[in-house]
Amino acid sequence: MDLQTRITLTTGVALVTCALAVAGVHVHAAGRAQRQALVERLTSAGQITGGGRRRRFADLDRRLRRTKPGKRLELRLVATGLDVTPGEFFVYMLATVAGLWLVGQATLAPFFGPIAGLLGVWAAWQFLNWQRQKRIERFINQLPELARILANAAHAGLALRTAIGLAAEELEAPAGEELAKVSNQLALGASMDDALGELAERLPSRELVVLVTTLMLSNRAGGQVVSALRNLTETLEERKETRREVRTQLSQVSMTSYAVPALGVGSLFLMNGVKDGALDRMTASPVGQVAVLIAFGLYAVGFVLIRRLSRIDV
Repeated sequence: MDLQTRITLTTGVALVTCALAVAGVHVHAAGRAQRQALVERLTSAGQITGGGRRRRFADLDRRLRRTKPGKRLELRLVATGLDVTPGEFFVYMLATVAGLWLVGQATLAPFFGPIAGLLGVWAAWQFLNWQRQKRIERFINQLPELARILANAAHAGLALRTAIGLAAEELEAPAGEELAKVSNQLALGASMDDALGELAERLPSRELVVLVTTLMLSNRAGGQVVSALRNLTETLEERKETRREVRTQLSQVSMTSYAVPALGVGSLFLMNGVKDGALDRMTASPVGQVAVLIAFGLYAVGFVLIRRLSRIDV
């Protein structure tokens, strides 16, 4: 092979290499652009709710979801059914804490600012627990109707997956929403035990555990699922009435548990109103600060004890 042929061959190889390099860079850039567009589209879809409301604090929400406390907060918000992201709830909680801090510091004394802020955190967490418990109660009230629909669907010869999808369409929230999640998980390939187990974890209750256990056993081993669900329907109806009677009987005790700490906080405002600056002088010394902390601790213990003693598991 002469020199001219080698030069021509080398030039051709170099040109082909450059062309492949340019094509590779072009494909890489196009892939990155498509990936970025997909990420932006998915992010925008995740920031818009069904009603069209755009999510706020998206960057904070993404960072918060990567942490363990953020994941626990997200699970708790899902259980409450609130249309709020972890980032939004965190910002709202901080705003509430800051507002209570300033109010407590301005109206009572500077020492009560941090205490009011801690009460804000406790109030936010209690609000989530209250919303979650209210959703659980509503779901429990729908369990007899849910068991009846599943029994009728099984009697008609429908599979359990189909019966769950039918119940999701027939029932209102929260049962309809929760069963829709179960149906979507089953459609994506999740097992029946895993989907129903996650449902029992989101909304824990004895009634739901019994229903989920019945459905799991019938899905594994078969058997007289229709008669079992109809018997369970009657039992759930009776438990529903019993829970309503117990809740009515304990309503006064529940109000007393909240009245006890409210009287303690009200006494502080009364004391400061009778003699202006009394709380400033009381909390200016370490003895007064310790006395205030002990008083708040005793009110908290009284609240917890009343709630514990009035709790009746049905």
